[in-house]
Amino acid sequence: MYHPFSIAETIKTAWDIIKKNYISLIVYSVISLIFYEVISFFTGFIVVYDNQYSQVAFVFFMMLVQSYLVLSFYKLILTLMDKEYYEFEFRDILPSLKMALSFVTIGVLYTFLIGTIIFLNLQVNSYPMLSKVLDKLEILGVGYLLIRSIFCLCFIVDEDSGPIESLKQSFYITWNNFFKVVGLILIVVGFIALLLIIINLIITLLFDVDSSSYVAKIAAIFWFALSFPLVQVMIMVSYRKLVYSHKDLDDDVSETL
Repeated sequence: MYHPFSIAETIKTAWDIIKKNYISLIVYSVISLIFYEVISFFTGFIVVYDNQYSQVAFVFFMMLVQSYLVLSFYKLILTLMDKEYYEFEFRDILPSLKMALSFVTIGVLYTFLIGTIIFLNLQVNSYPMLSKVLDKLEILGVGYLLIRSIFCLCFIVDEDSGPIESLKQSFYITWNNFFKVVGLILIVVGFIALLLIIINLIITLLFDVDSSSYVAKIAAIFWFALSFPLVQVMIMVSYRKLVYSHKDLDDDVSETL
């Protein structure tokens, strides 16, 4: 039976998925983080930092690596959500080159947007009042765009959509649920912040952070391993529920296969 998008139902479903698959999610998160750091470390020996073209190539390459890691994690979540309905292999969670390039394209578009905003700010620096008003409008505008486009990567991995198409689709499913999505984001951010505070208190009480820098690094990895899967699962579950809601379908996977 069809029912509208609900924050409470989304959190419940996401929590059920995390409980059933947390080991797989946390292991994949840590492996992805280590892989990214290793690639970044070895690539640093190759890049000539006084060469502008080399720097651009390095940034593009790392964006491509990051796109594969993030999109593969999204595909893993989708696969784990549906795994009881079909068999899957490791290759099923690997994104295609088209998906990775779509991710990079969206990243470039947002980079261009931020660059344009910075350029505008530089032009009005001599007008303090105008600069303050513009800053607030820019924050609201960018925040609005990020929230409306938050599910574009979900469409890329789930429907193999292109960059512009995925942005349009994300805008479409968030149109009548904008404030619910904002509420869900605030809840997740609040939980992650609380988790960070708790980990920081534990580390501060048990260890001398100033003399042991590795402790802070381990704590950061631990926080990442806990928070990253939670955020990504929440995004993917919200995406699926919003899509099914707009299609007038039940968000129970068994009803839609």
